Amino acid sequence: MRKSSTVTLLSLLAAALATPALAHLPPEQHGSFLAGASHPLFGLDHVLAMLAVGVWALQIGGRAIWAVPAGFVGAMTLGYLGAGLGLPLPVVEPMILASTILLGLMVTLALRPALWGGVAIAAFFGLFHGHAHGAELGAASALPFGVGFILITALLHAAGVVMAQYMARAHPLAPRFLGAASAVLGLSLAFG
Repeated sequence: MRKSSTVTLLSLLAAALATPALAHLPPEQHGSFLAGASHPLFGLDHVLAMLAVGVWALQIGGRAIWAVPAGFVGAMTLGYLGAGLGLPLPVVEPMILASTILLGLMVTLALRPALWGGVAIAAFFGLFHGHAHGAELGAASALPFGVGFILITALLHAAGVVMAQYMARAHPLAPRFLGAASAVLGLSLAFG
């Protein structure tokens, strides 16, 4: 691998795995859209799951490249709306952590279910991520906050696809290492 490729790859990984030291942006200072857009970026569990969805979608291939992330984002939006309506959803945080671990394992093993299966799994986990975002709305205005975190989530999925494409060019097994890192980091969050 060329030196510039290695530096670029390591920079992308470092940026993807970095978590800011501060909590979520206060909407009264930064606006509801920016508060929503920053929300998924402040949790390592969210970032890892979003990237893993993109990598896994690329591994499945074909229409899954857009359908799996779309299933996640669609269900995430429903979870957000449900939380906003006060509908309870049990075990939200444990399921978010589980998504980091299980999606990471699916990437590590390069599991390629049928398209509907990949979409269903992504949507299942997306529901919990969305509910968490809705439950943490706070003083933010619901619509701009929701648009912000939905847009950033979609961009994180796209980043996962692009990273996986780039990594696969360097070595065919490289995307699997990203999945393994997600699973291990998820486990460290669960037991750390």
